[in-house]
Amino acid sequence: MNKDARIYVAGHTGLVGSAVSERLKSEGYRNIITRTHDELDLTRQADVESFFFRERPEHVFLCAARVGGILANSTRPAEFIYENLMIAANIIHASFQSGVKKLLNLGSSCIYPREAPQPLKEDYLLTGRLEPTNEAYAVAKIAAIKLCRYYHQQYGADFLSVMPANLFGPGDNFDLETSHVLPALIRRFHEAKECGAPRVVLWGTGRPMREFLYAGDLADACVHLMRSYHADDMGEFVNIGTGVDLSIRDLAGMIAEITGYTGEIRWDGTKPDGMMRKVLDTSRINDLGWRAKTDLRQGIEKTYAWYRIHGV
Repeated sequence: MNKDARIYVAGHTGLVGSAVSERLKSEGYRNIITRTHDELDLTRQADVESFFFRERPEHVFLCAARVGGILANSTRPAEFIYENLMIAANIIHASFQSGVKKLLNLGSSCIYPREAPQPLKEDYLLTGRLEPTNEAYAVAKIAAIKLCRYYHQQYGADFLSVMPANLFGPGDNFDLETSHVLPALIRRFHEAKECGAPRVVLWGTGRPMREFLYAGDLADACVHLMRSYHADDMGEFVNIGTGVDLSIRDLAGMIAEITGYTGEIRWDGTKPDGMMRKVLDTSRINDLGWRAKTDLRQGIEKTYAWYRIHGV
């Protein structure tokens, strides 16, 4: 990937896409192509194909997706499966048709079966039933992995897939209806501190274990793989994470401390927990010469600092 290569970052305004764009710029890549949703609707096949044949990107980072936490996934499954299937199918097929040299597809750790052994190895894909609360999103992400695999198998396309742990960082989504757990906790505790609320009630039991990856670290891994490796080097896909998890209860305590909230934390056990544990086996990405650099607390502090300036 030379510095003048035409690089399309799909979803450049989102958490992952913005981190990838910034990483590329910091390393001197000068020809980054982006489009907002208003400029290009990625669910429309004809529009996507027209864009690819007009712009002729050489490398593609597929970061665009409809994302959300348990509430959004549980209440809007049709939206999540349709939009994510269409985005992936359109971009991957148009990349093949227009002769893209290399594509990197961003997935999600929710692709793994609910009862899979921990830590989650790449080989565990499709070995059991998915977690019901995010099944629609997971099915779409699995389909994207398979699209990349079969375009490589049938046509030799250099299409890679990576599966990151739960992501967070500056520029995250802090909307309480659609956000993931970590940014939602930041907002809940910040607002509780600001209004002097005596307690914060959180969903579930707090017992589930989760792994979190700073978005800047994911961007670093993606550029590293795009620059140095090919689909033949990686297998069907590769996990990207820290390999370290903690309970949601401990995460909440850490975020309350960082935001300065000192009130009571209560747990509503009538609400769903999701998978009880989800931590990635990172041995494959480590063997490819990459490890996460950002400590969880440090990453949350950076994210909270961004939130205090920019808000929702």
